[in-house]
Amino acid sequence: MKIEQIYTGCLAQGAYYITSAGEAAIIDPLRETQPYLERLKRDGVQLKYIFETHFHADFVSGHVDLSKKTNAPIVYGPTANPEFAAIIAEDNQIFEVGDIKIKVLHTPGHTLESSCYLLIDEQGNEKALFSGDTLFLGDVGRPDLAQKSADMTQEELAGLLYDSLYNKILPLNDSVIVYPAHGAGSACGKNMQKETVDTLGNQKKTNYALNQNSKESFIQSVTDGLLPPPAYFGMNVMMNKKGNHSFDEILSRGLQALTPKQFEEAAEISGALILDVRNNSEFAKGFIPQSVNIGLDGDFAPWVGTLIADVSQSILLVAEPEDEEEAVTRLSRVGFDHILGFLQGGFEVWKNSGKETDSVNRISAGEFEKEIEGREVKIIDVRKESEYAAEHVNEAYSKPLAYINEWMDEILPDEHFYLHCAGGYRSMMAASILQARGYRNFTEIEGGFKAIISTEISKSDFVCQTKILK
Repeated sequence: MKIEQIYTGCLAQGAYYITSAGEAAIIDPLRETQPYLERLKRDGVQLKYIFETHFHADFVSGHVDLSKKTNAPIVYGPTANPEFAAIIAEDNQIFEVGDIKIKVLHTPGHTLESSCYLLIDEQGNEKALFSGDTLFLGDVGRPDLAQKSADMTQEELAGLLYDSLYNKILPLNDSVIVYPAHGAGSACGKNMQKETVDTLGNQKKTNYALNQNSKESFIQSVTDGLLPPPAYFGMNVMMNKKGNHSFDEILSRGLQALTPKQFEEAAEISGALILDVRNNSEFAKGFIPQSVNIGLDGDFAPWVGTLIADVSQSILLVAEPEDEEEAVTRLSRVGFDHILGFLQGGFEVWKNSGKETDSVNRISAGEFEKEIEGREVKIIDVRKESEYAAEHVNEAYSKPLAYINEWMDEILPDEHFYLHCAGGYRSMMAASILQARGYRNFTEIEGGFKAIISTEISKSDFVCQTKILK
């Protein structure tokens, strides 16, 4: 028997590839199927089942495409109602894969169909738990996402989650290895650990949600401090429930190389968003007017989903040469399928063709310090609220990037302001969006708060973020 965790850092997502005696199972596959097909061929095994822990909200699964290419059936837990052929398992139903068994544990709460899969090894020992979004390391799945489809409140869903965890998961042996669907950085939880594998015994000791003295305290603790889910979540759920286009089709269409003239014409005719995925430092120096910068070198896909939100939005790509396929792949993972092509040769070709360019007014932290000394200025901090609470520039306003569409209208066009995040990644996203909407009277700080720390600029006292979360 072999268990392989296939972890995708950009999405903080774990898929699982399991083999035994010539057969295989895959749990929660990503959209691109080729890596799984290559593993199956390499190991000389046949894919017997594709297990889905629930209808995912934060990424588009490759379950339907993978099933078509391998003839392996898709398995969901009880109450699931997909619009494609699938096995809807019963609670405690057992599936055999080679010499091992996989037992379905229906664990509603995060969603109504949410299920965990308990692996029983060749000797009959309960070996591993693929816990989906029911149990994370350090946290549990948020109970607010399925309120509309379940016709229940988040408190009622949290009560279901409590029953699932305390009646079905906690009684399992401490030695069971927990393999969650997500890790730190995912919007599916609020307090996940950076590790991606742990024992259930350690989680029983360290996970706040598994150490509540009553159902009421559990409900309070898991619903407290939940931020609104990203807007694209509901659209991804529907794509996973209804089925979606083949990744191969998306990649083929998205990798159409366009000359500057073709690119410009496509933008005018389609009204597509120009998405520049270069590093924020390169973007600051020059870009196509009206471009939005979301760099591939950070949490690219979740930020695309959060800031663009509508997965039906047409997109034209600007990337460093040879980064185009990576960009299309990562966009497709969160359901952005309408990619019309990319600028062949990247921004340098556009600039050298003599077409119009734009830039962001960016200064160093040292220059920022000199400019604001002895002056009353407006400073906008686009980091998360918890980062701001931990430490910030005195007098700075907390305006998280995730809510830019809500606070942008509060800006007075004739009032200059300074803009920063932690390191420049998020503030450049904000700067590009602001400029695309006509706001230009601002200065962005290179290196963000990490660079500001080394200056003499007045800052609040540091408070540990762990204490803030608690």
